[in-house]
Amino acid sequence: MPAEHEEITRVEAACAELAAAGQPVTFGEIAARAQISRTTLYRRPDLRAVVEEHRARGQDASTLTGLSVQIDQLRRSLEAVAARVRRHEEKLRHLERTRREPGQ
Repeated sequence: MPAEHEEITRVEAACAELAAAGQPVTFGEIAARAQISRTTLYRRPDLRAVVEEHRARGQDASTLTGLSVQIDQLRRSLEAVAARVRRHEEKLRHLERTRREPGQ
């Protein structure tokens, strides 16, 4: 299992544990439970989105403010995924070019 996927799994599990216990989902508590630095949680858009999604679930999502927060989080998550896809596509194009031009 790739390290990034493992970190996301640990963050998800920590969020679920806190929610099940009725405790607030905080970056500090998630970092401690998932054994990931708070800085990493804040800097990695995919991990930050997981934490913020669980935090939003604890709030009343039926309000306009709650919906606005969810939309913003989803937008940021989608942007992070799109950036990752672009990087992978560029790597694939580079590999295809080097495969077509082996002796040059």
